[in-house]
Amino acid sequence: MQLSRRLQSPPFQGAMLLAPALIVYGVFALYPLIDVFGLSFMKWNGLTPTRTFVGLDNYVQVFNNDPVFWGALRNTILWTIMSVAFPPLIGFGLALGLNQNIPGRAPLRALYYMPVIIAPIAVATMWRWMYDPFFGLFNQMLAGVGLQSVIKDWLGDRNVALFSVFIAYVWQTVGFSMVLFLAGLQSVSQTLVEASRIDGAGRFGVFRYVTLPALKPTITIVVILSLINSLKAFEIVYGMTGGGPAQSTQMLAMWAYTEAMQLGDFGRGSAISVVLLLITLAVVIPYLRWSLRRQDANQ
Repeated sequence: MQLSRRLQSPPFQGAMLLAPALIVYGVFALYPLIDVFGLSFMKWNGLTPTRTFVGLDNYVQVFNNDPVFWGALRNTILWTIMSVAFPPLIGFGLALGLNQNIPGRAPLRALYYMPVIIAPIAVATMWRWMYDPFFGLFNQMLAGVGLQSVIKDWLGDRNVALFSVFIAYVWQTVGFSMVLFLAGLQSVSQTLVEASRIDGAGRFGVFRYVTLPALKPTITIVVILSLINSLKAFEIVYGMTGGGPAQSTQMLAMWAYTEAMQLGDFGRGSAISVVLLLITLAVVIPYLRWSLRRQDANQ
């Protein structure tokens, strides 16, 4: 009888419902994370069954003797700054426009969101063709309007390659921010909006004192997701440039993959992955705590 009651208790039933998801999470997320952390202190080529413990040597090699790491770190920081600034701002502008009662707004929402569901490697292939220096769409358009002096090898010039790839990234990701902001705008209290208008607030006043404060949780979510996605940028860069030319578009996530899977140094690749994880935590956690403090202070 006592066993039957325990089996029927809410905590036990809740644990049973959570168990499958927790097992999957542990096997495919938690265990690989722990294994990568341990592997960062090992020397392993990915083929032999034995791993040699080398302590902090992988980290020392990454910071002192890796000619690509610091360039990849600079590119990752620049990419992150641009990713937090441009896609959310453009998505916010689109959300404000498409939140209005305009003809065809539902098809427009679907059109702007469509790039998000396309595989990044497919986006990379499409934009690589458009950037082709001889037959690409952009250079053909520039030549057609007489701007031959502007024509460049957009993915072959190390001075512009990173920005060219980033434009493709913005095209693909801006719809995600737009949808999140649209969801936030739907939750804005129309009662407060009407009350502010009755009190004499104009459109800008309603936006500043009603809409924007109501969107603070959404802004926090969008910024955090933008930070995380930008720091682990991989597919679209790999598909468009592979890190070139001359490592000018190399990113930390892609360099960790290259070290492990292509150069056969899983220890050093794991060390770069751990560094990237620590950078992500060092950026996301303080921002999240700061945002939560601001929300608590305003309540």
